Amino acid sequence: MKIAVTGLANSGKTTIFNALTGLNLETTIYPTLTAEPHLGVVKVPDSRIEKLAEIYKPKKTTYATVEYVDYIGITKGDIEQNKKVSDLIKDVDAVVHVIRGFEDESIVHPLGNVSPARDAETVELEMIFGDLELVEKRLERMEQGKKRGKKPDETEKKVLLKCKEILEKETPLRDIEFSEEEQKTMRNLQFMSIKPVVIVLNVSEKDLNSEETAGTTSGLQKFFKGKQVKVLNLCGKIEMEIAQLSPEEASAFLDDLGIHEPALNRLIHVSYDLLGLISFLTVGEDEVRAWTIKKGTDAQKAAGKIHSDIERGFIRGEVVSFDDFISNGSMSAARDKGLLRLEGKTYEVKDGDIINFRFNV
Repeated sequence: MKIAVTGLANSGKTTIFNALTGLNLETTIYPTLTAEPHLGVVKVPDSRIEKLAEIYKPKKTTYATVEYVDYIGITKGDIEQNKKVSDLIKDVDAVVHVIRGFEDESIVHPLGNVSPARDAETVELEMIFGDLELVEKRLERMEQGKKRGKKPDETEKKVLLKCKEILEKETPLRDIEFSEEEQKTMRNLQFMSIKPVVIVLNVSEKDLNSEETAGTTSGLQKFFKGKQVKVLNLCGKIEMEIAQLSPEEASAFLDDLGIHEPALNRLIHVSYDLLGLISFLTVGEDEVRAWTIKKGTDAQKAAGKIHSDIERGFIRGEVVSFDDFISNGSMSAARDKGLLRLEGKTYEVKDGDIINFRFNV
């Protein structure tokens, strides 16, 4: 899973990226227009993996991961600048859109003042306009090819015209239901406004639990009407400080603040859920591991995540839910109670299933 961290300049994108990845990239008080993209791989927090590792004491423990990319901010009305951003992050699975909710006179706001609703609309429109430009250029190339005797792909042209009509109404493509055939055609076009979005309202520590912040968060969720958008608030500055601490220091710091876990853990889980992802687990003395799959994946396809040979030679999956395993204390106890069961190719894997695949090649 790959996620882009984006937003207007000086919204706290790099601060959030640092908090997510534990890196310590420089943050600036002025908008940055040229910079190399930053990549960071983050473990998906999973207490189930921790518990299973305690039981099996494996040589290796592997969590599911998320890759985040941080780049320069989106600039209102700057088509060329924004195209650089979209070209870099067009292959991501989702977008974390950071919106500034904190006041700080020393940090320049590119639009003059803090206004989360306006900034949210600005970035949304820039993504829509970028997609519209892509559609218009593609249709133009089709017309030019037609004049030279090249027959256009009518299926793609039909989809492009549909997208053009939607985008001209300033509606993001993620709000529209497309048929499977249309989605297949659109896959190679890599539109930005079709991607699921997590809106992160980046506020100051004093405003973290304020009524104003709650109202702003609620307003943003109403603005983004579609199911493919989630909104949460956090204080990027605090989260970055936590990320730089050792696990022991971070735990003590969270206790002092009365916080159960870093808000960034919530952001990672929200991203995971938004993309419809789940984890199944494999266990043993060599490795305890979480594997990422889409909800609705069958057992044979899930086996292919481990190795294509296991998918090809799939016979059965020995399956027990994590909760059943823990409540019974061992695989043998779960088997005795009929909770460890054999499932076939078409079994829909559930989040937290512990699976041992039987196969023959």
